[in-house]
Amino acid sequence: MTVKTAVVGAGTVSEVHLSGIDKNPRTELVGICDLDIDRAREAASRYDITPYGDIDDLLAEESLDWLHICTSVQSHLPLAKRAIDAGVPLLIEKPVTETVAELEELEAYADEHDVPVSPVHQHNFDPVMRTARRMIHAGELGEIRGVDLIYTGLSTPDEANRGTWVFDLPGGEFEEGLPHPIYSALRVSGFPKSEESISSITRLVGDYDDEFAYDSAQLQYVTEDDVLCSLKMLSSSKPRHEIYVHGTEKSIQLDMVLQTIQTVDEEYHLSSIKKGKQAITRSAGYLSGLLSNAKLVADGQLNDDWETAIKMNAHYAQFDRTARAIEAGTEMPVSLESSKWTIRLIEALRDSSTTTAEAPATI
Repeated sequence: MTVKTAVVGAGTVSEVHLSGIDKNPRTELVGICDLDIDRAREAASRYDITPYGDIDDLLAEESLDWLHICTSVQSHLPLAKRAIDAGVPLLIEKPVTETVAELEELEAYADEHDVPVSPVHQHNFDPVMRTARRMIHAGELGEIRGVDLIYTGLSTPDEANRGTWVFDLPGGEFEEGLPHPIYSALRVSGFPKSEESISSITRLVGDYDDEFAYDSAQLQYVTEDDVLCSLKMLSSSKPRHEIYVHGTEKSIQLDMVLQTIQTVDEEYHLSSIKKGKQAITRSAGYLSGLLSNAKLVADGQLNDDWETAIKMNAHYAQFDRTARAIEAGTEMPVSLESSKWTIRLIEALRDSSTTTAEAPATI
């Protein structure tokens, strides 16, 4: 089966979808839709596909097996409903909706029509994340006690990397980038035990021409398995994208930029000699990870095959896994539940930013 696929939205983020679908041997790219028909025609000319200016025309003309929605978040719900009415499975760019209420409306609509819907959470398919998940599921870390995420260097609210529509979000472009660290933390920690287990702090540090609610954020929550989690996310700072997973047998540090994992399984009280050996072991592990990444990059330059591409490109990896699920009629690799908790945590930050703004000044 070849999965006939189209993309809605010809903006910045759609290019990785177009190229990934075009390269995937399991998918056939047939169309691109955008309200700006000239932009749709430009994208269509690069891939020799049909441009559309209206999603209803796309759905009527093409017999689709799969649709990618890559438009502004404010348009996701109505566009998704049109595709669901046509019985077409969906992959929707993050955030899937602005609010949990909208997400639950979409979820109920998809369930009613028995149409699978999945969010784009591509960093869950990064090599380092896949390795960490294997280690956790194999029990190598023992019982997970805590997860800490540090995600700094995010865009400031007044940037428009995805378009000016982000300025309608309370945190602007900063908020638009928050799903990445949040869903990454949820992937290794599990979902919060309840809404009551979530606490949040926000701050607005920068000075912007437009009004924004926050540009710095911290979240804490306890999972269903009593894992204590803490997430710190900052704009206007040097980039660090790291996740620490603390287990009873060993702990790991994931560097999401360098795609390396450091393992800690020694006792705290060590002699000077053992501490020196520990430092050498950690350095060797770090170097080994960098060498593996270098080999992967070299393979990518020498080989243009799809199997190499999905090892290097997390978007492509998610597209491949999702296309396989559609072929087989099995569960999507990323659930809407993951998106729901991601948005719920962002809503907690919005609530916190409102409370902070309304709080009286203290002397």
